[in-house]
Amino acid sequence: MPQLKSSPRTCDKGHIFYKSSNCPVCPVCEAGKPINYTLWIGLAAPARRALASKGITNVNILSQFTEEEILALHGMGKSSIPLLKKALVIAGKILGKRAIQLNKLTNNC
Repeated sequence: MPQLKSSPRTCDKGHIFYKSSNCPVCPVCEAGKPINYTLWIGLAAPARRALASKGITNVNILSQFTEEEILALHGMGKSSIPLLKKALVIAGKILGKRAIQLNKLTNNC
């Protein structure tokens, strides 16, 4: 697979960084940010940013989304789903309505 060419970018704070994708996040700025939500500790930074971009800041909001909707977010990977499901279980919640229907179908098989 050919390697993508990185291009130099400058963030609003003047940091110069290189990216081979269209992701606008400055790694220097991102590294300096504290993790605001203990719920997201353990998630990779792209996954945390993906959730934050949709305003998903707690399990109540997270439970309104289906697994498919979460996975469709740019930066969210399959390895994040078990961590999110664990946080939901601890809070006594599950992923959105369609996920409930899928879980019922798989439990009856």
